[in-house]
Amino acid sequence: MKFPVLPALLALSCCCAASLAQTLRWASQGDPQTMDPHSQNESLTNMVNGQFYEQLTRRDRDLNLVPGLATSWLQVSPLLWRFKLRAGVKFHDGSPFTADDVVFSVNRAKAPSSQVANYANSVGVPRKIDELTVEFQLASVNPIFLQHIDTLVMMSKSWSEAHRVSKPLDFKNKEESFASMSANGTGPYQLVLRQPGIKTVYKRNPAWWGKFEGNVQEVVLTPIANDATRLAALVSGEIDFVLDPAPRDIPRLRNTSGVKVIDGPENRLIFIAMDQARDKLLYADVPGGKNPFKDVRVRRALYQAIDIEAIRAKLMNGLSVPTGGLSTAAAGGDPRLEARLPFDLVAARKLMRDAGYADGFEVTLDCPNNRYVNDEKICQAVAVMWSQLKVKVKVSAMPRTTYFPKLERLDTSLYLFGWGGAITDAEVIMTPVFRSRGEQGIGAYNYSNVHNEKFDQLAALSSVETDPKLREQQIFAALSEYKEQVHVIPLHRQMIPWAMRNSVTAVHRPDNRLETSWVTVGK
Repeated sequence: MKFPVLPALLALSCCCAASLAQTLRWASQGDPQTMDPHSQNESLTNMVNGQFYEQLTRRDRDLNLVPGLATSWLQVSPLLWRFKLRAGVKFHDGSPFTADDVVFSVNRAKAPSSQVANYANSVGVPRKIDELTVEFQLASVNPIFLQHIDTLVMMSKSWSEAHRVSKPLDFKNKEESFASMSANGTGPYQLVLRQPGIKTVYKRNPAWWGKFEGNVQEVVLTPIANDATRLAALVSGEIDFVLDPAPRDIPRLRNTSGVKVIDGPENRLIFIAMDQARDKLLYADVPGGKNPFKDVRVRRALYQAIDIEAIRAKLMNGLSVPTGGLSTAAAGGDPRLEARLPFDLVAARKLMRDAGYADGFEVTLDCPNNRYVNDEKICQAVAVMWSQLKVKVKVSAMPRTTYFPKLERLDTSLYLFGWGGAITDAEVIMTPVFRSRGEQGIGAYNYSNVHNEKFDQLAALSSVETDPKLREQQIFAALSEYKEQVHVIPLHRQMIPWAMRNSVTAVHRPDNRLETSWVTVGK
């Protein structure tokens, strides 16, 4: 099979050989949504912004928390944490990093337009003790306080105020600001050029406080939506690294000269969610005009009509781990929660008859086409499977830059979603994604507007419980309730392959994050 080559990529070949030895040219099917690091909590956006901006803590190669912009921390009391900041750190514009920037950044991240508001509110009230000391006063105990701190990047207070970006931009309403296209962090790389949908260029920060383990001086990110074109660019040497090769191409790539593949599981749950709040769905044609997703029998029927093994074997080429669990990683949940409801069309049809939908209904399934592995194809496969229940599904696929703002506006009836990252504690999915929508970012990603009071109570208790065993019981009870009510339909956790030229050395982590400072590019 021949892959077409994207003509625009030919411009990359103008670099001289000496320069290419230290330039990483990489591609992904998507593009970062914005350079504002608090506006959008999305994996690729966070990964790219994470080369410019840093947190008080960092993740090592095994995802352990280690010192970052803070050299040490101490839990003074159950409700008080103290951090000692690293001396001599400067932002890319040369201004010093101080406690004022920490207080500003955490408060900025609490704004309603921030998608990390839940995490920022969970770390309490920051206050400056001196130029290099910050304390966090909590209103209640947070058993994963350090995990939440690690999600909050630090921005320059003076730079933000000077450019009128003291609040995160409102991405869902298409707001733009100076922070949309510019960055000023303390990280290992500096933003040089941002052309959305075309390319993003960043270069090594010579004043970075940390130690580079790789040799990359310059990075060029080129979004290439088409799978074949993306892979052709890699095989021909136009680019060095592909973050998201198509699963169907992996066997061929493993046997392609000059190319190698490294892979591993990702801490990310892929699932389908349904509007369970509206009396009438926005995008559906249902006999009687009711919302069928309010009926647990319908939700269960849709679940049992999905042949997840067919998706794993035929669509994902084995690069997925089917699950009935509701945590981001198997290690983060109770094994008793991992079992799926069985694929059973007979049982599914009976449930539909019992619920009064023997003749099915019509509905639109919203889906991204450049965010998760085979996202649009998964939606198309599910639509075919549901047709066996006489449910007619129209798949509406769109780019992530359109898709996620649509979900934020709750402008959906049925959608594919994924959640994951470095944190595997159940709290990180229960509070922002599963709990009822509320203040301080609680339920901010509950776009299907599920409300389950029993689950909410149990999840809220686990958020402040200090006894590990009791907290484990609360989490198990909460997720058992959510699973029993089939508020979402879990599909699988992704296996993530990275494809690269043989001359590239990179560190693959379960959070699917490429740390450029660890990458080496040879000749």
